[in-house]
Parts: sequence; C-alpha cells; structure tokens
Amino acid sequence: MSISRQSLLHSLDMLLQPEKFKDYGPNGLQVEGMEQVSLLVSGVTASLALIDAAIEAQADAILVHHGLFWRGQDGRVTGWMKQRLQRLLAHDINLFAYHLPLDAHPALGNNARLGAELGWKADAYFGEQDLGCLAHVQYASSADLCAQVGRVLRREPVFVAGHAGPITRVGWCTGGAQGYFESAAAAGAQVFVTGEISEPQAHLAKEMGVGFVAAGHHATERYGAPAVAAHVAQQLGIRHRFIEVDNPA
Repeated sequence: MSISRQSLLHSLDMLLQPEKFKDYGPNGLQVEGMEQVSLLVSGVTASLALIDAAIEAQADAILVHHGLFWRGQDGRVTGWMKQRLQRLLAHDINLFAYHLPLDAHPALGNNARLGAELGWKADAYFGEQDLGCLAHVQYASSADLCAQVGRVLRREPVFVAGHAGPITRVGWCTGGAQGYFESAAAAGAQVFVTGEISEPQAHLAKEMGVGFVAAGHHATERYGAPAVAAHVAQQLGIRHRFIEVDNPA
C-alpha cells in the first residue's frame, strides 16, 4: 500500500505540531521526492550514510530529527551538502525533518522515549519551551543513576558527581541541551541527564551540588524518530524501517 506525500506530511504535522515551536531550522518536508510513499525509513540524522542505506532499502521517504537545513548556515550547495542532496534528488526520495517538535512530543518524542527506556515518567517540565522533563525516581546515589543510563544506552557517560545522597528527582533533555542545566537545577533536579557537556557545566555541577550525566547526543536521541515513524506508518498503512547509523558523539 502507498499513500501520498502530502498525506504523510499532514499526518506528521498533525502529530508533532511544528507551528508551536520556535526552532533553529525548517520543520516538515525539506526535500521533495516522489508523490507516493510506501516505505518510510527513519533515522537520527540526514547523513550520507543514512541516505545511502535508505536508497539500498528502496525507501520512498526518510524521517529524521536532524535535517539538512539550519538557521545561519552557508546556503551554498557544495561539498557534503551537494552529495546528500544529489543522492536524494537522483533517487526521488522525500526528506522529512522535525527538530524540537520531535524532542517534545509527550509520548513519542525523544525526551519521552528516553524516559521510557530508563523507567522515568515526566510529571513536570522546565527550560525554554518546556522541553526539559522532570520525574520522581529512587536511586541510592547519582552514580547508581549514571550506571543505569550507561547500561541502557550501551555506552559510558561523562559523569560529574553532585548530590551526595539518595536521588529522588531527575531532570533530562536529550541531545545538546547542556545549557538547560541551571534551569533543571532550579526546577529541583538533583541530577541532570542530557547528551553533551560543555566546560562550564563541569564546574557548575560541583559548585551547585547537582550531578551531570552526558550520555551522548546521538545515543539519547535515537528513540524519537523511529517511534514517530512507526506510529504514523501504522496509522497510514505503509511500511517503516529504522536504520541505525552509529555515531560516537
């Protein structure tokens, strides 16, 4: 079975509601391909490796969290941009990308799905556009919480210990949300989990007594795109396949 490109775009927009977000680039259809879609591939980033894998899978459309176009970037179609666009256009593949809307969906977004993987259910939100999540938890220490994150994501996080006692409140926001650390602490988080850490946060974690776990940008954001794509594909009666392209970042 196949559906129209416009039907797929409409379903994604209805689910993710991109008009509600002030974002860093365009959400929705970024590259127009064939009119009919029967196989939707999902992945984290519209990299050349993902595009080539989607071509091999004979995909008609790709859904990603990190698309091709960002505010302030060089607009020239050269180098890596030419290579990616050339592959998409030559094989008539649609590229759909949703950034903050895909982070924020309360059930299928990156934050919700990471929380589900870790057994955390958000009961409050913080930070810009309420993207950060808070949950009640029970851990003997911040080190125990960090160890669970590492087991679930299958990688060793960067960890800065903060709170010395039991952990009952965790805050998290996937990807490059290290700038949300102080907002998480102000909202009551004893440990903050995200993808990356910058130099200032290592000092702040020690000085504020709030633990910081940087578990990988890609690793924390691998769950939202396939969850959204699988949901929409089932709703529309088309096929879906998630393609994992490993990234150490």
